[in-house]
Amino acid sequence: MIYNIRKIFTILSLMILGGVLVYNCEPEPDSLGEQLFLDGAAEGKDVSYDLIAYNIDNNDTIRTDAFKLLNLISSGSTSSIAVLGAFNENQFGMQKASYFTQVRLASYNPDFGTNAVVDSVVLVLKPVVTLDSITTTTNESYVYPDGNVDAKKIVNTYPIKKFGKAKLNGGKLTLQVNEVTEFMNGVNDIVYSDKNFGIDPNVLGSKEISGNASAVTITKDSDGSSLFSSNADIRIPLSTSVFQSKIINKKGQPELNDVSNFIRHFRGLKISVVESDGYLFQFTPNDMELIMYYKNDKVENGNTTRPQTKYEFAVKASNMHSAYYEYNRDGARINNYAFGNTTSGDLKLYAQGMGGNSIGIKFKKEEIEELKKLYQNDKAAIISAKIRIYTDKSEWDNPYTKPGSNDFTIVQRDRDSSGKETTAFTTDYTSLGALFIPVRFYNRSSDNTNYYDFTVTKSLKDIVESGVDYTNKYFKIDLAQFAVNSSGSIAGYNYSTRAFSIGRAVFVGSDPSNEDKIQLRVTFGTKK
Repeated sequence: MIYNIRKIFTILSLMILGGVLVYNCEPEPDSLGEQLFLDGAAEGKDVSYDLIAYNIDNNDTIRTDAFKLLNLISSGSTSSIAVLGAFNENQFGMQKASYFTQVRLASYNPDFGTNAVVDSVVLVLKPVVTLDSITTTTNESYVYPDGNVDAKKIVNTYPIKKFGKAKLNGGKLTLQVNEVTEFMNGVNDIVYSDKNFGIDPNVLGSKEISGNASAVTITKDSDGSSLFSSNADIRIPLSTSVFQSKIINKKGQPELNDVSNFIRHFRGLKISVVESDGYLFQFTPNDMELIMYYKNDKVENGNTTRPQTKYEFAVKASNMHSAYYEYNRDGARINNYAFGNTTSGDLKLYAQGMGGNSIGIKFKKEEIEELKKLYQNDKAAIISAKIRIYTDKSEWDNPYTKPGSNDFTIVQRDRDSSGKETTAFTTDYTSLGALFIPVRFYNRSSDNTNYYDFTVTKSLKDIVESGVDYTNKYFKIDLAQFAVNSSGSIAGYNYSTRAFSIGRAVFVGSDPSNEDKIQLRVTFGTKK
């Protein structure tokens, strides 16, 4: 009965809090062993053991092609996330994110009519915004420029979700767009985040943003009909002369006749920021728009008019996309601690998304041997096992967003005799079912230090109680989330948000002088 009540409470908590549970007290044993506590069936004891925790250097590089950025499946539809911006701080140094996309025509061999002239071109980005914070301005005397129409303009402004120095220079970043000059291959080709395709140095368009995105609605005064509307977005004006010469003036020529010719004629766009410090923000590439407005001659009843026409290019999932990340670690504190010491561990652990460091964790031989003796000699069964890791309050005491329970992935890796590594979910993932919460977040209220418990009960039980070889096994932790499929289940251990995770944090590693050193906390018990 108690077990059922606990299951119901867990389900309700997940529904109410969306799976992000914050605790301010010591955690209870996980469901794999908690039945041993019921009705006084066992006496439990908590013991802490040292671990070998170290930094994994990913060379600041990760796969960032269309597959990794655009193929996360959520609620049955393809979603997409990418990053723009720059952020520079003392611990990790500078991280800067740019984005590449091919451009295709909506249909080939287009007819732009007679005497077509480009009015304007705009690239539309849809950043991730905070919807519950809104500022509204209304202009009752607005004049719509195409036809000088009396209208009303309503602008709803939302703050962009940022990571970094959101108030630096008033939150301003300068976005710029350049034309790509290097062929970007196909949508199924693998691209890594250190690939910077060649560009025309002449800027195609730019826009200074102040950390916000705006939704605009324009309606006629005469009848209230819509003249223009947009969702919360950033609109970057692009060069009309380039699109006049490369698109409109190529009407009927081979460059516009098929996709193969076109993606070699107009090879794509690079979106970047001018600054090297500020903040990072995410946007949704599948919602990008590239719109060209033009006018041409239209003859009706002997009268010639020049109405405006909107032409939308294809810049979404059918194209090749990739992210480009730049790093500058010169003088950063990470250089003093992130050595990748797999023998005794590193004093501090640096975890960073977008190709930055991962965390590796191994069990110590002497600690495993002690647990085996307890099991064999005292019949002490493992009830619960958690890897506890604290944020480093001396190195990472700042206002930046701290990771929560849902901001980590943990997998197990095994190296065979030839040195080849295999990756898989931890056995706790595969054993405990849908209600399993792999990571729990706590806050030590006495000094506002965050810490996290990673459940590894089944993994440890297999080693201690079943004799599974652990000498070449380790855990790998990343600041990312596992992607889910249309049914709400995790899609696979290799489907995650690592390619565009903008979080970072410094943790206490295998530091014997620090009371918050990473540890394995084991609850074991013997039958009465």
